Amino acid sequence: MSYPNSAQINVVDADEDSGKDFGQWIYGRNSISSRMSQSSPRDSLGSPSQLSPNGYFEHKKTKKSKRTAWYMKKTTFVLGVLVAFFFLVNLSMLRRVQEPGRGNINIKPLKANATTVFIREELQKLGRGKKPQKTIYARLLAKAAHALAEGESKTEPKDLWVEPYTRASSWIPCSHTRNWEPSEGTSGFIMVTANGGINQQRVAVCNAVAIARMLNATLVLPRFMFSSVWRDASQFGDIYQEDYFINYLKPDIRIIKELPMELQSLDLEAIGSMVTDTDIMKEAKPSFYMKYILPILHLNRVVHFVGFGNRLASDPVPHKLQKLRCRCNFHALRFVPKIQEAGALLIQRMRQNDTGLGHLDHYLVGPFAQTKVKGQKTAAAKKSRYLALHLRFEIDMVAHSLCEFGGGEVEKRELEAYREIHFPALVELEKMRKFPSPTELRSEGFCPLMPEETVLMLAGLGFNRRTHIYLAGAHIYGGISRLAALTTLFPNLVTKENLLSSSEIDPFRNFSSQSAALDFIACTAADVFAMTDSGSQFSSLVAGYRIYYGGGKTPTIRPNKRRLADIFVKNNTIEWKVFETRVRKAVRQNKRVFSRPVGRSVYRYPRCKDCMCYNE
Repeated sequence: MSYPNSAQINVVDADEDSGKDFGQWIYGRNSISSRMSQSSPRDSLGSPSQLSPNGYFEHKKTKKSKRTAWYMKKTTFVLGVLVAFFFLVNLSMLRRVQEPGRGNINIKPLKANATTVFIREELQKLGRGKKPQKTIYARLLAKAAHALAEGESKTEPKDLWVEPYTRASSWIPCSHTRNWEPSEGTSGFIMVTANGGINQQRVAVCNAVAIARMLNATLVLPRFMFSSVWRDASQFGDIYQEDYFINYLKPDIRIIKELPMELQSLDLEAIGSMVTDTDIMKEAKPSFYMKYILPILHLNRVVHFVGFGNRLASDPVPHKLQKLRCRCNFHALRFVPKIQEAGALLIQRMRQNDTGLGHLDHYLVGPFAQTKVKGQKTAAAKKSRYLALHLRFEIDMVAHSLCEFGGGEVEKRELEAYREIHFPALVELEKMRKFPSPTELRSEGFCPLMPEETVLMLAGLGFNRRTHIYLAGAHIYGGISRLAALTTLFPNLVTKENLLSSSEIDPFRNFSSQSAALDFIACTAADVFAMTDSGSQFSSLVAGYRIYYGGGKTPTIRPNKRRLADIFVKNNTIEWKVFETRVRKAVRQNKRVFSRPVGRSVYRYPRCKDCMCYNE
């Protein structure tokens, strides 16, 4: 797989001198013992005493000592050969990890990591260096390196790249069907300014559509709030196709691009028509809107939801409204051509320009999807498959978790300072009550997976070292050095910045939401998607989209962090085969096919009668 601006990873052999020193130490001790055994009383002439009655026996003893010394020298030599053989075997294993073939590996790793990588030195740095924050899993990482080297000649587990349960293919999309009359939107106008990043904004838009229908109101095209965290001024039309959105939902609700002129001059805050997130509880039920919001609409003709986030409950919601939410998320929101085109390039390059059409390509990139070449064999897809990974290890996630990641006092002070600025409420809460210790939080699965834990999970599942991995985001706490274990053991790991040229990525550099849309496309279209935090809204939306359109052929890896924590804690004792078995069992259990649990998001769990139909 070739990419522009590729770098070379040079291979350096491990220097193993400890075996020689050990052999010389034994040899020295044996030599001293031999000289002491050969010494005997001498007379004044310097010969063994012949006057002593025991002279004959002393002479025999001297010959026996010589034979003993010769035997010990031979034993030492054999032991030295065995020690040398042991280190040669280990050296060979490390070489196999470093170079799948002969010579240097021409790949394009993360830009900031485009330097020479020494596996042995990296593992030593990770496990025993002066900076313990790098890792706490040196032993398991070494075993993973050996397993990946051995795995090059082995086949991957059968269910690694496929959905293990055939029942998954029985669910098919059906939220596009309608059985009601269009809403006239006569109650008034609803304005929405959604906060957060693209994921929160997407959920807010779909919830606003459902509320507009519920209140028989006209929806003004949603706007996005500028965030000091995301620092993206993108609006709805910069990310999604406005006209398509309006026309697709026309049979459901009335949508206009701007508020009527006669209402634009109103001071909405003064007349009580501005409603913020603090005015609405999380997961508010439909009855709340009917009781408190509808009267405002009737009185002032307009309501403006500011900072509108997750403010509509998943249950209880009428069936048709729930279906509308699904219809909005999976059908009405289509990315603008600029994003579709760049997203299509990511997919094509991750598939090494294979022209086969993926299960979700058409829904994600529309007319830019590759068409299948006539007569092309489906087996070609096996050569171009890739894994997408969302590593949720940004500083906000790390700081808010209250966990520790091996960085000692330096890390502790850094995260405390970040919480003081960005999570002041959490800091105050820490002063008033006692939270569980970082060790307890980790054992309960409340800590985000570290990159080291993620690479161990992937290796334990059986992914080959040559696996092509797309990394979403890449704003990892600790920078590229924190990714050393991941990029060392899986060198074919890239981001959108690696796959796209400067001219192709430049239009998205200063727009985090548009950039995140590219990650959404690449992750959703992947043959396998792996998340490290099941609570992440990005991972939830990607997983839901893959369920809805995947036809039971797009597996998603959802780790049970509590189970994994119980496995990782045995780093110093667990054997690799046992580790593999336990990791695969823990992940497979989370692949079970089940209907949406009550109270859970339809965007994440679309397998329900409101979104999908089940064909037995």
